[in-house]
Amino acid sequence: MTVDIGRSAITATAVRKAYGGHVVLDGIDLDIPRGSVFALLGPNGAGKTTVVQILSTLIRADAGRMRVAGHDVAAEPDAVRAAIGVTGQFSAVDGFLTGEENLLLMADLNRLPRALRRASAADLLRRFDLTEAARKPAATYSGGMRRRLDLAMTLVGRPRVIFLDEPTTGLDPRSRRTMWDIIRGLVADEGVTIFLTTQYLEEADRLADRIAVLHEGRLVAEGSPGELKRRVGAGHISLRFADRPGYERAAGLLDAVSRDDEAYTLQVPGGDVASLRALLDRVERAALTVEELQVRTPDLDDVFFALTGDVTEQETAR
Repeated sequence: MTVDIGRSAITATAVRKAYGGHVVLDGIDLDIPRGSVFALLGPNGAGKTTVVQILSTLIRADAGRMRVAGHDVAAEPDAVRAAIGVTGQFSAVDGFLTGEENLLLMADLNRLPRALRRASAADLLRRFDLTEAARKPAATYSGGMRRRLDLAMTLVGRPRVIFLDEPTTGLDPRSRRTMWDIIRGLVADEGVTIFLTTQYLEEADRLADRIAVLHEGRLVAEGSPGELKRRVGAGHISLRFADRPGYERAAGLLDAVSRDDEAYTLQVPGGDVASLRALLDRVERAALTVEELQVRTPDLDDVFFALTGDVTEQETAR
């Protein structure tokens, strides 16, 4: 695999990891450009968290070469740690401390100059809409507030690469969208690189510039969301009819790829404007009465099921 280290925030070549006789990663390659969002998808136990742990120096790979923020992961772990931030599946927030105290603690750990510590904490509290709750114990925060504080703590050291391991698990839809806005802002305004693992396929679709699917230790597909969706076809149009005579007549006239004789429903290939227009013309010429019509284009669920044959569940950390 040829990579351009100058433009890449993360590179990995032939990375392997096994626990006893169980191979978790079987020679994966990555090349993630600076200032982008990369999402790693995979079924439960696929090794997503293991990838994050290796790249963030928490565990060592058995083989392979990796660079993060320009530094060799194996030879320069301290330099890698100084350049990254990690928000794991489980919050690192101390519930006994206030939001402000959590941020000041991180400022101390990152050895920020004393004069900058309170200013940095105040700025992050403002950016993450936590100013009013700054002096309340973090244990009193909602799930969304704790997750925002967790990410704010990650930013204290001004990392160039941020690993977000399932950052919105357990959040309500409103809090999840707030986190999405924050993540987009980090990339657009500060040029950071985001490495995201998620169990929410919509999240990857909304945020990621590129997506890779990890299955049985290997990357089985990689590309933009649009590129991956095109791999599973153009979609289909579903037509439901009110009664059996109309349904049977339509089945004899239309090029259905599947049929549901109980629901009086046909699925016809297509999904773009041209195919929909042509189908409606045929329906009108044949004087067919359609009770319900739905156009379904491929989404990341289709991609995921096609590639893994499994469901996305929360991954158990290895």
